[in-house]
Amino acid sequence: MKKTLLTLLLLPFVVSCQTTNKETQEKKKYAVEKTEATWKKELPEMAYFVLRQAGTESPFTGEYDKFYEAGVYACAACKTKLYYSKDKYDSKSGWPSFDQGVTENLEFDVDYKLGYARTELKCNTCGGHLGHMFNDGPRKTTGKRHCINSAALTFIPDTDE
Repeated sequence: MKKTLLTLLLLPFVVSCQTTNKETQEKKKYAVEKTEATWKKELPEMAYFVLRQAGTESPFTGEYDKFYEAGVYACAACKTKLYYSKDKYDSKSGWPSFDQGVTENLEFDVDYKLGYARTELKCNTCGGHLGHMFNDGPRKTTGKRHCINSAALTFIPDTDE
């Protein structure tokens, strides 16, 4: 009974947070903006699903999950540099994981799709959805885990060899 009452009391707050977040998101202007039809034409199907529809690829299926070459990971939509290979680690989650990113190129938003607040990571240049950030990363560095969809990334190899 107490849980039901508490849920009913908090429901308007949760709904208002979701509305506010969505309104804020719709107002933001990005340096790279295209119509959804253009994004759909330019991006592979999975990249469009992840980047433009905030989808998630299945775990252990992305090309960068077990990929550890030296270089930079950039946004698959606009090629903005997002993550350095030196910050990548194996979280065993099934998605590429980084303990930090290029902060000025990342947007930190709030996502309520699962019914609770999660930190959504987006490209700050085009607004493309990348994945989510969690507080279960390596304690020796940042303690953060940027859990990123491979389909949202493209890899630029390090040529300083």
